[in-house]
Amino acid sequence: MGESPFKYEVVKVCRQSGARIGRLTTPHGVIETPVFMPVGTNATVKSLTPAAVEQTGAQIVLANTYHLYLRPGHELIERAGGLHEFMNWHKPILTDSGGFQVFSQASMRKISDEGVKFSSYIDGSKHFMSPEFAIKIQHSLGADIIMAFDECTHGDTDRRASERAAYRTMRWLERCAKEHEGHYSQMLFPIVQGNMYEDLRVECVKNVLQYAKCGFSIGGLSVGEPKEVMYRMLDVLRPYYPDDQPRYLMGVGSPDCVIEGIYRGIDMFDCVLPTRMARNGAAFTKHGNLTVRNAACREQFFPVEEDCDCYCCRNFTRAYLRHLIASDEILGGELLSMHNIRFLTRLTEQAKQAIREDRFGDFYREFTERYAWERKGV
Repeated sequence: MGESPFKYEVVKVCRQSGARIGRLTTPHGVIETPVFMPVGTNATVKSLTPAAVEQTGAQIVLANTYHLYLRPGHELIERAGGLHEFMNWHKPILTDSGGFQVFSQASMRKISDEGVKFSSYIDGSKHFMSPEFAIKIQHSLGADIIMAFDECTHGDTDRRASERAAYRTMRWLERCAKEHEGHYSQMLFPIVQGNMYEDLRVECVKNVLQYAKCGFSIGGLSVGEPKEVMYRMLDVLRPYYPDDQPRYLMGVGSPDCVIEGIYRGIDMFDCVLPTRMARNGAAFTKHGNLTVRNAACREQFFPVEEDCDCYCCRNFTRAYLRHLIASDEILGGELLSMHNIRFLTRLTEQAKQAIREDRFGDFYREFTERYAWERKGV
């Protein structure tokens, strides 16, 4: 019988707040949590080389099962030696199961207890994905951490439909776990659903934790509900988390949500927001979002953020970045992507330093007061 190479240990708990630092050991390296994970949906973080992503301080990246199954195909990636070799990224990789992507293609899919029939967004071809097949695809991709196949619902879904999706997700999890038996080089994270219904969330977390061996995910948040509702759901779930496993909040990665999540015991975050904002000419700053595209930046001959150590801020001014964005030059989005990802990795580094010094409660209050006041932009 094989032995799992995965291990998680808590190395520090802040006496002031209860926020924590942990170390997650994987076959491709150790991840120190809390961690922000850049999204590389199609086996690439958009516009950035692996070296550039590593330069931001990223410890792990994501790729997406749904998209890679459709193009170029999981079997091709397996023949290439798996995702690590295919994309030349030799640190840990996490793959989403595709459940959220199916959810977002509502007009192109039909869900049943067996799985999901859907049409390809690329060419309209018909496909079927079952929980077992989602796991098989992820086995072929070879990511370190893989996700159970789940049914996500929109934030305003009614109780009956939310229950139906949550119970189906729990049944699918049992099938995912069975399909994954014996695959010790990959860690399966179950996903907690339940929409915005507190008792349903609690029922789900109690059920899925029996399948959590070294980590679990919280899905179905940041899907249209107000942020305060998401924070309430995290508060409801927190008493049920095991201390010896990392907790992953899926699809959440704005600066305020990262800090609010760490405050509520979350260890792992991901989001397409930093690169999507960058391509649209916007940047994170400690005072809120900066729209570099705006005319105000035209003659600002200083960086996006004076004390930022990213490649973008060490070498270029807001004026130059605005010129690139206004000229539709690819480099503009690339440089702002570097900054935005580095901003979030620095934010988690600053949070960890505050935890080490038992002052994360103060850090949390100072950040949230400043960011709430100025987040409309600078």
